[in-house]
Amino acid sequence: MRVEYINPFVESAVSVLREVLGSDVSRGQISLGSKISVLHDVAVIVGLVGQVEGRVVLDLDKTTALKIVSVMNGEEMTEFDEMTNATLTELGNMISGRAVTRLAELGYKFDVTPPAIFVGSSTVSDTIESLIVPIVTEFGAFKINVALRER
Repeated sequence: MRVEYINPFVESAVSVLREVLGSDVSRGQISLGSKISVLHDVAVIVGLVGQVEGRVVLDLDKTTALKIVSVMNGEEMTEFDEMTNATLTELGNMISGRAVTRLAELGYKFDVTPPAIFVGSSTVSDTIESLIVPIVTEFGAFKINVALRER
């Protein structure tokens, strides 16, 4: 997996979260996974098809997801409902949109699927090797799992 695929998603996640949360966001040490799998309670999944294909997964626990959604909506959110899911979908759109724009500037051509939200005990598996990047905010930490390859 080439690093130029991954950096736009990580950089986009950090910059979007800084903007919507109004606080510091940092990234942790990158690790390699043999496949994509969801480890926490909430997954925001964006698929890519075309010259580059695969998935990008934002992997959060419920507490962190609700805190981020609360800040984004300007009110406390305590359960997963339509508003919570719509906000998480929008976060996925914002991050992937910025990353896709950057990749297009680098000459890559592909389509992006709308983000899908999974809450609860769901697992997404793929045989594509993935890079896992921890993201740390004052509202909690989560992981970005990037599994992309050239066709």
